[in-house]
Amino acid sequence: MRKIILMGRSECGKTTLRQALNGEKLHYHKTQYVNHFQVVIDTPGEYAENHTLGRALALYSYEADVVGLLISATDTYSLFPPCVTAASTRPVIGIVTQIDQIDARPDLAKMWLELAGCKEIFFVSSYTGEGIDQILDYLAKDE
Repeated sequence: MRKIILMGRSECGKTTLRQALNGEKLHYHKTQYVNHFQVVIDTPGEYAENHTLGRALALYSYEADVVGLLISATDTYSLFPPCVTAASTRPVIGIVTQIDQIDARPDLAKMWLELAGCKEIFFVSSYTGEGIDQILDYLAKDE
């Protein structure tokens, strides 16, 4: 199974997605530092929100096989600049989280991830389990 690093703003659902991918009980946990799990590297949102800390994301991405850019379906903006995936030496996928929320706009999040350069985009709800199997299947593929 390939290892994925999850990147995105604070509260976009990285840690909850990590818990769902690992089959753990879902509970809120603020990520304070980069955490390595079986197939997931979980990162603090502040690393993506601060250009100085963002350099660490570039370094940690070398420990992963796949980069996952997360945008919540409830977000009103994207942290990711256009064509940012071109800077990665790893495959980059987009993940739209929190699709089960009442004010969700997965179409908007998908558009932002496409502008960032993501060719493959997954739609997930860590609480309902929707989309989790598709990400696990993707990570199980040999490339």
